[in-house]
Amino acid sequence: MADDENLVEEIEALSAKMIEAEASISKRFIGQKKVIDLVLSTLVCGGHGLLIGLPGLGKTRLIETLGNVMGLDDARVQFTPDLMPADILGSEVLETGADGSRAFKFIEGPVFCQLLMADEINRASPRTQSALLQAMQEKSVTIAGQPHPLPAPFHVLATQNPIEQEGTYPLPEAQLDRFLLQIDVDYPTRDYEREILIATTGTEDAQSHNVFSAEELIAAQTLVRRMPVGEAVVELILDLVRACRPNEPEAPEVVNRSVGWGPGPRAAQALMLTVRARALLQGRLAPSAEDVLAMARPVLTHRMALTFAARARGESLGEVIDAVAEQVTRVEAAA
Repeated sequence: MADDENLVEEIEALSAKMIEAEASISKRFIGQKKVIDLVLSTLVCGGHGLLIGLPGLGKTRLIETLGNVMGLDDARVQFTPDLMPADILGSEVLETGADGSRAFKFIEGPVFCQLLMADEINRASPRTQSALLQAMQEKSVTIAGQPHPLPAPFHVLATQNPIEQEGTYPLPEAQLDRFLLQIDVDYPTRDYEREILIATTGTEDAQSHNVFSAEELIAAQTLVRRMPVGEAVVELILDLVRACRPNEPEAPEVVNRSVGWGPGPRAAQALMLTVRARALLQGRLAPSAEDVLAMARPVLTHRMALTFAARARGESLGEVIDAVAEQVTRVEAAA
């Protein structure tokens, strides 16, 4: 009983800190609560995020602010076609000592930080993309046969411009699956855009304050995995993910007709983690069905693909996911 009470107290304390972090980030990244919540969820779940949005919507500002609020050492790399793996991972250089001796010395690249912004990741060659994605997965890099562990925690927030695709190298589906969430950054509303104008064109810029430290974030990532998840929520996650796979017994007609390939088990794992984070941001001790439905698009969109015929009909993955979620919850309610 005492352990249960301690767990409840720890969850409540983490929930309060996450809500405070959200408020602090909102001082500089105005009117994008959903985006902030998804980015915070990505970090407390120990994952990486892919931000999709047009230029000028504040993605760089968001990540800079996030580094300050979460107490993380941050860095930014602008991906270009001529960027090489060594430009982000680091390389060995031949160094001559005072006594004339020579030895190779490893010079760390910008990936050796705790929060890396990979700006326009699809502009770099597949070779460079793969080098970064390997570091994301293994949390270390290997140079000249020697492993070099990355700092802990280590998170990558990559950005893509959804409309300018000329001269880019789209991330392969298997690499997209490495990102915990796809986070769509939309235009702000008129009222929020007014706030942005006033806040960012004066002599003083709004300041955020530090809420977490790197050690506290690592502890939070462990605590999220200890949060209880009800059996009904687990079954809903399984039903939703499996229903998005064409030719599965659970798949509705819209999936068989429009989806070329569906999400794998990593999608279910991502949902199990991120619904807990969303519950924390809502001030609740455990996730609900509402959290599963809210996280469906960010978790599943980059893990599925439409058929050519569906794209020709003008369908979107978001609409398909919403239709599947509606059907799954209807079946759950009837049962």
